[in-house]
Amino acid sequence: MTGRFPLAAMAIVIGASMGSLPAAAQDKPFALALSCAACHGTDGKSPGSIPTIGGRSAKEIKESLIAFKSGTRPSTVMKRLAEGYTDQDIDALAAYFSKRK
Repeated sequence: MTGRFPLAAMAIVIGASMGSLPAAAQDKPFALALSCAACHGTDGKSPGSIPTIGGRSAKEIKESLIAFKSGTRPSTVMKRLAEGYTDQDIDALAAYFSKRK
């Protein structure tokens, strides 16, 4: 029984810390989008040569992510990231970034 205590304690700590995060940070699309910000900028507004994705149509974003995931669109990093997304994740990211203006 003692082997289960650390796992249960960790679950309690994680759950408690999630409750203290702002509501937006608990939102799955927002959480997924955090990893995008490193390259594409906050809210998808790129500060440099990486394409801005904020404000693009959800259809365009979805098609791009699907192409990266399948390998039909060449990339260095995006294929690896997109392979980890479910269809629901892709839909959520496309909707999220399409609303960023």
